[in-house]
Amino acid sequence: MPVVRLPDGSERGFDAPVTVAQVAASIGAGLARAALAGKVNGRLVDTSFLIDTDSDLAIVTDKDAEGVDLIRHSTAHLLAYAVKELFPEAQVTIGPVIEEGFYYDFAFKRPFTPEDLAAIEKRMAELAKRDIPVSREEWDRDEAVKFFESIGEKYKAELIAAIPAGQTISLYREGDFVDLCRGPHVPSTGKLKAFKLMKVAGAYWRGDSKNEMLQRIYGTAWANKDDLAAYLHRLEEAEKRDHRKLGQQLDLFHFQDNAPGSVFWHAKGWSLFQDLIAYMRRRQTEAGYEEVNTPDVMDRSLWEQSGHWFNYREHMFTTQTEDDRVFALKPMNCPGAMSMFAQGIKSYRDLPIRMAEFGKVHRYEPSGALHGLLRVRHFTQDDAHIFCTEDQMEQECKDVVALILDIYKDFGFDNVRIKLSTRPDNRIGSDETWDKLEGALAAALDHMGMPYTLFPGEGAFYGPKLEFVLRDTIGRDWQCGTLQVDMSLPERFDLTYVAEDNTRRRPVMLHRALFGSLERFTGILIEHYAGNFPLWLSPVQAVVMCITDNQAEYAAQVTEALKKQGFRVQSDLRSEKITYKIRDHSMKRVPYQLIVGDKERAEGKVAVRARGGEDLGQMSLDEFIDRMQGEIGG
Repeated sequence: MPVVRLPDGSERGFDAPVTVAQVAASIGAGLARAALAGKVNGRLVDTSFLIDTDSDLAIVTDKDAEGVDLIRHSTAHLLAYAVKELFPEAQVTIGPVIEEGFYYDFAFKRPFTPEDLAAIEKRMAELAKRDIPVSREEWDRDEAVKFFESIGEKYKAELIAAIPAGQTISLYREGDFVDLCRGPHVPSTGKLKAFKLMKVAGAYWRGDSKNEMLQRIYGTAWANKDDLAAYLHRLEEAEKRDHRKLGQQLDLFHFQDNAPGSVFWHAKGWSLFQDLIAYMRRRQTEAGYEEVNTPDVMDRSLWEQSGHWFNYREHMFTTQTEDDRVFALKPMNCPGAMSMFAQGIKSYRDLPIRMAEFGKVHRYEPSGALHGLLRVRHFTQDDAHIFCTEDQMEQECKDVVALILDIYKDFGFDNVRIKLSTRPDNRIGSDETWDKLEGALAAALDHMGMPYTLFPGEGAFYGPKLEFVLRDTIGRDWQCGTLQVDMSLPERFDLTYVAEDNTRRRPVMLHRALFGSLERFTGILIEHYAGNFPLWLSPVQAVVMCITDNQAEYAAQVTEALKKQGFRVQSDLRSEKITYKIRDHSMKRVPYQLIVGDKERAEGKVAVRARGGEDLGQMSLDEFIDRMQGEIGG
């Protein structure tokens, strides 16, 4: 008779095989009501799953990440159920979980309208309220194909027919609706309490543009209505903070069709961009990096040696010269760094060498994937390549992690998650090498007391990596910095250093990016701050405005005095009403507005208005300079 071991270490014995739901009920009525699924020996299963041998069991509820994904998966099926009730001629295809939601693709004779979506959502709510049981059934493959063909679901029949013959497949039934699925699912539709349909988009069957176009309905689902409301509020905030709109409003940058995926930086945007580089240059110099620069265009042979030509060719921009040489715009800075290290003989005394580069890289991204500054074809990486001995590897990893986290704090990112991605199936290098590299990253984090999440199999083909995920002010996550350890590229480029015993040894190479793409990080900052940059980053830190033409000369003098102190200041001498000027510069998110009238001119002062509308009153120019310097220094 089975013994069930629970996460708290306790055990429960049963006289007969028992379902997950029955185990939950034996623990308490509250847990029985909350149970959505179970994890039996690490495998996610339905609450109806029968446990007939000694097993480890964790009850999954909506408090667990797996529980929320389960809710989203089941809500996708609820969507399909509602569509079939309202539009019987529609055919269902696939409906997976995606980040923060789900979608389902349908074949239907006409486009779904916003009114259709409202009706579908209403029917979903009705079906959920009826608390219809969801049950798993196992079918023979050929019987399932015949069944779906008989009810006119040719797409489902095609999917099932692709499964090897003789296999048993699982279907899930809720009411009159039956769908192909591996599961698991929530035990009944009543568990689905907080969802909303978001939009309709086109999608090709099986993602192939040669196939017919389907209609994809996107939705979101959450554990409760409060979480749903919070998510919808984040979407509203994200819309207000859209960096593409703010970039135009603040006169930072633009894009145009004849240079897709490439940024046209305006003067204010370029000022912001250069401030980021200057900040990073200072921090890297303090941390012992030396800055280098490598060519943007290099011969095909170099990319063959690095392996990019064979693994990344479709993303590279290439050109051929009259003498038949093939060149590529660099998609990565690594081969250039290899070539830099290879120049001259290196000794163990020279290591570690920390080589930083603000390298311009070019990658072909499909036009449909381009998204403002967040996804471009031409961008700048704050790359660094650290060459060190194996003994130095762990300390260098710790130093990089500490530097990354400290830099993020300077930009207001205190909530940072770290992901450790380990060896993939398709990899190069021996297991012994991978053990060393993964061990160095894990040990660095452990010794620093830094928590991390393990992602087995998600590393690069040449080495494991750390990814740093920032959470912004409205709760969105952004993957930015990376740290990778690599012993393969040094091998490919035959890099060596002279060891203490005069033998030649391979260096370990660390690939490191802090912001990642500066263009993308700029887009993230615009949305994080909603355009209200801290004073030190603001492209225009203050604007001096005269009330009438009588104060224009004094306003210009104030502007020049502030510029001589190193501040980025503009004067607004337009013959417009002061209320208009204040509103205009408030829309442009300028941190300080200095208003000068006859009184201020006579007393040699300025009336200061802070961003957000706070009136700071009159102050002398020296007082204002002290305030600015204190704020920037702080």
